[in-house]
Amino acid sequence: MDLHTVTSVISPAGPGMWRPGDAWLGGGTALFGEPRPGISRLLDLPSAGWPALTARDDGVEIAATCTIAELATLLDRYAIVRQCCEALLASFKIWNVATVGGNLCAALPAGPMISLGSALDGVCTLIGPAGEQRQVPVAEFVTGEGRTVLRDGELLRSIFLPGAALAARTSYRRGSLHRYGRSAVLLIGRTAPGGGRTLTVTAATRRPWVFRFAEPPRAERLQAALATIPPAEYVDDVHGRPAWRAHLTRHYAEQIRTELSV
Repeated sequence: MDLHTVTSVISPAGPGMWRPGDAWLGGGTALFGEPRPGISRLLDLPSAGWPALTARDDGVEIAATCTIAELATLLDRYAIVRQCCEALLASFKIWNVATVGGNLCAALPAGPMISLGSALDGVCTLIGPAGEQRQVPVAEFVTGEGRTVLRDGELLRSIFLPGAALAARTSYRRGSLHRYGRSAVLLIGRTAPGGGRTLTVTAATRRPWVFRFAEPPRAERLQAALATIPPAEYVDDVHGRPAWRAHLTRHYAEQIRTELSV
């Protein structure tokens, strides 16, 4: 897609450079995917040179500019990371350009980086135009289809994944109308300290839904929790109807509950 209204690309770019009509540029796979007549400048973030991954004592910090290919390689010892990366069904070209941050900021229900971050208690670091920072859980970062909590001029700097969540036992289920189709349902279950469980519902719904249980739930309790998702929250598009997505959500949730109970 040619962005005919863009007159300049600022490289490298960073906090304090944004002005109305600007857009932060990561890999560009989402940004260039449709006309954006309101954009006049692109602020290039990869040229800032942020390290893709930074190890910390309590977990890992993933730069927003980290590509899907880099994430899959650097954290390949964690099965859930590889599974979520592979949920982005794309060519090697896209894998090597699309960024973790861009996948979150696009806020598509099927965004697998949203699924990964929400399921592992990820936390986003956001930087405002004046350099001020704030932290927002990944599960709260996306508020709807194509909507996030980002304010004007704010950028997503990184996503922190706690080491305990990364090392926890997980169970993954993904459903699509076609073998290589966009995710219509993506659920991740995870064990938690003290015997608890978390279940994250994404792709089927307009935003992530995270359910937490202090102990392994019985089937009835799990289904009752899922019933709190309003019917209008289920996505309705060419990749699947709401009733089908809701059915698969309940079906996969029970499979995950059973698998993590063994």
